[in-house]
Amino acid sequence: MHMLNRLADLRCKEVVNVCDGARLGFVADVVIDVVTGKVISLVVPGPCRVFGLFLHEDDLLIPWNCIKRIGEDIILVDLIIDKVRTPRQRKGFF
Repeated sequence: MHMLNRLADLRCKEVVNVCDGARLGFVADVVIDVVTGKVISLVVPGPCRVFGLFLHEDDLLIPWNCIKRIGEDIILVDLIIDKVRTPRQRKGFF
């Protein structure tokens, strides 16, 4: 697997599912085990539903063990989308 110097390097990479070739989006965040310091999963925000501005669909929480390859521009994952979909927390309007 490609070595990363910083976790920030993940944010520039697009995530692609090797099962169906679907482009899942770009990494927005990571979940880290604070005790061990290991990355547990990648967070990819769901696509926008209204003119690309509002109402994101559910986030994808991609377990680290589903990552098959980290390249220069792309992260290849092998997963079933319905198993990693995580409801996005809704905030009040005001």
